[in-house]
Amino acid sequence: MFTGIVSCKGHIQKVIQNKDFISIVIKAPKSFSKNLVKGASVAVNGVCLTVKKGKTDSLEFDVIEETLKKTNLKDISKASKVNLERSMTANTEIGGHLVSGHIHGIGKVLKIINRRKTKDLQIKIPTDLREYFFYKGYIALDGCSLTIGKVLKSSFYIHLIPETVSTTTFKEIKKGDLINIEIEQSTINTVETIKRIMFQKKA
Repeated sequence: MFTGIVSCKGHIQKVIQNKDFISIVIKAPKSFSKNLVKGASVAVNGVCLTVKKGKTDSLEFDVIEETLKKTNLKDISKASKVNLERSMTANTEIGGHLVSGHIHGIGKVLKIINRRKTKDLQIKIPTDLREYFFYKGYIALDGCSLTIGKVLKSSFYIHLIPETVSTTTFKEIKKGDLINIEIEQSTINTVETIKRIMFQKKA
């Protein structure tokens, strides 16, 4: 589990194509890898991946076809930047919300409004996820815990504070880029419960 508070950015050093998966090597800041052991979980653009080698600043992960199909990791290349977060511990301060690292869909950036230090994004909502988007609801985008702004019929807005812009890959984001979306679990539970109750009343 994660908190959705991205601690730093990593740089893709290598993408290795295998028969049915890829291996990626990410250069992380030195402080990020301290006491990181083989088999530990790390959120890479919000995707929960398992570290192949511990205690090194060059982190290596295997990414299988199923993950590539559902996330923006399929588009990464050498020199790409990714958001990184270590898994939470019993002592972790939860500044965002609980994030599993299991991506529900991919959104496309439709518009970027750049201000002096802040930034607004308009992002397309995947058709099968529209019922889970609510004004002021929680969402994780590329691993960042964020609050949903205005929700339109097929898109929504996110308003980024200076700290988020400077710490994450949102600083370099461009129109047309794809973003990993993880819906907050309690939102899913609430929507599905209401749907089930309404269906029972109609039956």
